[in-house]
Amino acid sequence: MIKEEAIAVRNKGAWRFYVFSLIGIFCFFVPITINGTNSIFIDHVHLAIRAVLGDVMPYIALLMILAGAILPIMRQTYKKSATNFIITLFKVIGAVIGVMYVFNFGPALLFNKDYGPFLFDQLMMPLSVLIPVGAIALSLLVGYGLLEFVGVFMEPVMRPVFKTPGKSAVDAVASFVGSYSLGLLITNRVYKKGMYNKREATIIATGFSTVSATFMIIVANTLGLMPHWNLYFWGTLVITFIVTAITAWLPPIVNESTEYYNGQEGEQEVAIKGSRLQTAYNEAMKQNAATPSLLKNVWDNVRDGVEMTIAILPSILSIGFLGLLLANFTPLIDWLSYIFYPVIYLFPIPDQALLAKASAISIIEMFLPSLLVAKAALSTKFVVGVVSVSAIIFFSALVPCILATEIKIPVWKLIVIWFIRVVLTLLITIPLALLLF
Repeated sequence: MIKEEAIAVRNKGAWRFYVFSLIGIFCFFVPITINGTNSIFIDHVHLAIRAVLGDVMPYIALLMILAGAILPIMRQTYKKSATNFIITLFKVIGAVIGVMYVFNFGPALLFNKDYGPFLFDQLMMPLSVLIPVGAIALSLLVGYGLLEFVGVFMEPVMRPVFKTPGKSAVDAVASFVGSYSLGLLITNRVYKKGMYNKREATIIATGFSTVSATFMIIVANTLGLMPHWNLYFWGTLVITFIVTAITAWLPPIVNESTEYYNGQEGEQEVAIKGSRLQTAYNEAMKQNAATPSLLKNVWDNVRDGVEMTIAILPSILSIGFLGLLLANFTPLIDWLSYIFYPVIYLFPIPDQALLAKASAISIIEMFLPSLLVAKAALSTKFVVGVVSVSAIIFFSALVPCILATEIKIPVWKLIVIWFIRVVLTLLITIPLALLLF
């Protein structure tokens, strides 16, 4: 009887697992070339939507920014904690900056190409479309059993190396080929469903949520690394995951709670009985049978995506703007760079002081280090290119994204994790760069 029920569960709507999972994989993981642009399908859709909206696009982004600033005040979430109050304050400041930029008034500095145009045109507008569009594809990727299927196969690798479930491999790849915002959307969704505990979600959010491979092309172009693209891409991928594997076993992450969201029991590791392939398929079919209709699933994910978008846009704008001001008009980054001197001066790499400053500025915005060392020696540029991706934590975008999730990682922990990641990346990458260049 139990066997018959298991077979019934396995066979109910099995086509959804194959069809929707394949569409999700195509949307997230298969780069295609359209009109001379090579990227994943979600990115092409987001670019097409922005092209159709044209001159209306800045106003749509601004509406989302205003919604993100108003909602915490209406919901009174700013009263919950000092952190919530500060983030709400940044959101209001972000809304003011957004209004000034879109309606073309305010200080001249705001319209300098490295400030307003960079933050609004390169971050606000893409994210305002990319996350909701990605949420639609996400409903296909994580709803119908693919996570469970991959998880059973990847458990022997992910668990002992990264201390995370096998299904987190999907998160890692989605972030690397898609973007940190989409990766965090997956992580938050899976965490809320009780599939990750707090420590696992923290490892994934701070260890796998890298900038996208497409954005790495911009970094490589800026640094003149495109002739060494394969070396840069694969080197960065391997080093980033080595650093993640090490930090997962160090404080503060190793001391993180293993509780599940809202006291859920969490998922037990799947016992392999017989074939691993059969076990993986059975787990996928169980999830597939439990997932609601496509429309309901898409709606739930899009709602989460829009919520995340309006939550992060205003704070990205204000924190990013403040970070740029600190970097360009104060000695703060120069002072912060001293903490990396003991590591960098162990090696005979050129432009050591510049490398230290680039490493320090990575906490503000991942693209700023590349601008800083554009004329440095090739070995230094290679190290900076890797550090800007492997550091992962930066205040202009990723930190507001993480704070908008239910994972609730304190800012001080994010700063400590950033420091550890940068130090480890420097220790691994500098010898490699000296060997190669």
